[in-house]
Amino acid sequence: MKSLALLLCLAQLWGCHSAPPNLGMTYRELSCDDPETEQVAQVAVDYLNANLQRGYKHALNQIDKVRVWPRRPMGEVFELEIDTLETTCYALDPTPVANCTVRQLSEHAVEGDCDIRVLKQDGQFTVLYAKCDSSPDSAEDVRKLCPNCPLLARLNDTKVVHAVDAALTAFNAQSNGSYQLVEISRAKRVPLPVSTYVEFAVVATDCATKDVVDPANCNLQAEKHYGFCKATLTEKPDGEDVAVTCTVFQTQPAVLQPQPSGPNVEVDAAAPAPSPANPPVAALVGGPVVVAAPQPPPVHRAHYDLRHAFTGVASVESTSGEAFHHRKPPVVVGPRPVTPVARPCPGRIRHFKI
Repeated sequence: MKSLALLLCLAQLWGCHSAPPNLGMTYRELSCDDPETEQVAQVAVDYLNANLQRGYKHALNQIDKVRVWPRRPMGEVFELEIDTLETTCYALDPTPVANCTVRQLSEHAVEGDCDIRVLKQDGQFTVLYAKCDSSPDSAEDVRKLCPNCPLLARLNDTKVVHAVDAALTAFNAQSNGSYQLVEISRAKRVPLPVSTYVEFAVVATDCATKDVVDPANCNLQAEKHYGFCKATLTEKPDGEDVAVTCTVFQTQPAVLQPQPSGPNVEVDAAAPAPSPANPPVAALVGGPVVVAAPQPPPVHRAHYDLRHAFTGVASVESTSGEAFHHRKPPVVVGPRPVTPVARPCPGRIRHFKI
């Protein structure tokens, strides 16, 4: 009998320590397609994209689960599980994610999986915790849909690295600039014609191509100008052919990049989009955010895994400027609600399911 009483006491203590701090012991459930749920989910996606320094922006695809916990003395905390899909917009592209194209299944799509906790208080949203990872669609599924479609190649593949080097050299020669490689973002090996397709990010330096003797002596500009390139290196019996197109993201008003006249090289200067009259949901996100320099992901990979997106990001359950603290998310364990209500989850699929 004493053992049973001790066991019950330990269970109660464990439950108390496992419950999120400052939250009530009961939660309410919303439909995953409820407008309030979707608003908070969009806050979470905007937060994800705001923290991305590598890879591609992601779009909301499906809300899998939602719970809403009361927070004392006021406010509510939304716990969400959401699925996202990679778009074709690079992480540093100023294009709003709403205007970005979701990468299709035939292009070897990538799906993200995120656990997010968002505080809603006085109409303001603060992301308290975020954890994501992502993975490409399986090769088997891509082959079923499109037998001849090329699959993602490892970004450190020797042919991929060579294709990027050749494309960057061609771009610098035609634009009379000296851009440095930031990262290789995506690559595919195409069997017919034998070629390598690559996408990569670049940043401008203060050197011109004709002045460069040692690229290591070139410095990044004070106001960094990033660019994003797509290129194809085609292998031919008599050599190689490189076609490259780059878009330079301007951080200052309209300073157009030189327009080269070469047949295979184009430069497109993209100015930042004007601020909309009605700010997006992301503009409602309150609270400070601290972002450390992103850690380099593993080299033996074929995509940028979202698990690296929040390296060095800290947040705290506060909108009052309190100190940040690194912490693991508390496990939400508490008594069941007295009257649980079954709600439809997961929600609708906005694009397609991987």
